[in-house]
Amino acid sequence: MSSPTWFVNIVKKSFPQRFILARMTRLPLIGRGIEYLFFEGDDMVFLPKDNVIAVNEQVEPENVVLPSQVIESFVAKANYLWVMNACICRDASKCSDYPIDLGCLFMGEAVLDINPELGRLVSREEALEHVRKCREAGLMQLIGRNKLDPMWLNVRPGTKLLTVCFCCPCCCLWKVLPVLSHKISDKIQRMPGVRVTVTERCTACGTCQNDVCIPRAISLEGNRAVISDECRGCGNCVSVCPEGAIELTVEDPSFLDGLVPRITSLVDVT
Repeated sequence: MSSPTWFVNIVKKSFPQRFILARMTRLPLIGRGIEYLFFEGDDMVFLPKDNVIAVNEQVEPENVVLPSQVIESFVAKANYLWVMNACICRDASKCSDYPIDLGCLFMGEAVLDINPELGRLVSREEALEHVRKCREAGLMQLIGRNKLDPMWLNVRPGTKLLTVCFCCPCCCLWKVLPVLSHKISDKIQRMPGVRVTVTERCTACGTCQNDVCIPRAISLEGNRAVISDECRGCGNCVSVCPEGAIELTVEDPSFLDGLVPRITSLVDVT
C-alpha cells in the first residue's frame, strides 16, 4: 500500500529536522543503525550541468558526450516512468527561488505502487521533456539508488526504483552532507572523471560560497577560492562565478561506459 497524503505531509513537516538526524549518524552505534535503516545499498551520483562543462576546442560538438545522456539512456529502456507533481524538498521548504512543481523522475516497476495523488505515469517523450525543463530551470541532476525514496513512498522493491532528483542548492535534502558520517556521505558521489578547478581569474569574491555549494567544499584562502575533495562536481559554482574563474572538465569522455552499468547493477528499470 502506497503512502497516503497525510503521511507525506508529516514527512514534509519533519524535513527541517533532517540536520538533527544527520548529526546523529556520527555517533558510533546510532550511526550504524541509521545507515542500515535508511541508507543501506545507496549509490547516488551528481551529474554536472551540461552547460558548465568546458569542451576541448579540438573536439567536434557532435562527439561530445553530456552528463544528461546518462538519464536519457535509462529513460530509453525503462518500462515505467513516473514524474512527481512536486519536489518534496522545495515544497517542505516553501522554496521561492526554484519551481516547486518540478519533482523527481522515478523509473522501474516499483513506480506502479506510488500514490497517484503524488504524480503520474509518463511517456518517454514526457519524461525527456520534464528533464529538459528541470535542466533549463538550473536544477542539479542526481541519479541512482536511494533507500529513502521507497521508504517514504512505501513502494517495493527498492531494487526496482531508480531515482532521478532535480535539486536546488537552497532546499536539497543533501545539504546535510557536511554533517553526515563519512560512511554515509560517501554514498553521494561526483560523476567519474569530473574535475573542478579554480583559475587565476578568481578574485575571492565569495559568490561561490553563498548557499551555492551543497557539501561546503569551497573555502577562501588568501586571494583564491579553494575546492576540497568534498566537491561533488555539480557545477553550481561554475554557473554563479561572476569572473568565469571556475572550470569543470570531464577528463574521461567514456564515463557512460562505466556509470550506466554501475547504476544498472543497483536498480533494474526494465
